[in-house]
Amino acid sequence: MADLRLGVLGGTFDPPHYGHLTLAEHAQRGLDLQKVLWVPAGDPWRKAGAPVTPGGHRLAMLRLALAGHHEFEISTLELDRPGPSYTVETLAALRAEYPAHELVFLVGADALRDLPNWHEAPRVLELALLGATARDGEKPTDAELESLMPGLPARVVWFEMPRVDISATDIRTRAAKGESLRSLVPPSVEAYIGEHRLYRAS
Repeated sequence: MADLRLGVLGGTFDPPHYGHLTLAEHAQRGLDLQKVLWVPAGDPWRKAGAPVTPGGHRLAMLRLALAGHHEFEISTLELDRPGPSYTVETLAALRAEYPAHELVFLVGADALRDLPNWHEAPRVLELALLGATARDGEKPTDAELESLMPGLPARVVWFEMPRVDISATDIRTRAAKGESLRSLVPPSVEAYIGEHRLYRAS
């Protein structure tokens, strides 16, 4: 086993909010991660057909949100790669880039239950541990995980975090109405959304 653990947090981050930051901070401490690598999705295949803010804006907001967090870094490999964003391809690329690290892909319990639907899910488990938190308070049993995918319980490491009821969908709805985003996103992100009139009807 590698001595160093690298957390990997993927998502559209449309926009990045305090829920994302809370998850990353608790995972970093709870799983003894050297750092957390944030990977904004380029073309998220699970959201095909849904409107996604252009990658340049999402990357700019993420840089603002993570300013001052020296334990966090951003990887643009999915934004730089054409075509759909598949977790398995991202993890394979990161394994090559960080050969001395054990990868820990951060997920919620809801994503664990959806794992059989992931692209090349068995390969995902070969490339990384899954750092999971039961955001809804309902932690699946090992028997439940095993029924989802053989060998899954041995590849899951758990961490605790407080419940954070923040939804990117709700934030976009509020922004579309011109409502305050205070306590939902960092002030710099709120200012960026306002300056560029993101989520407003054109």
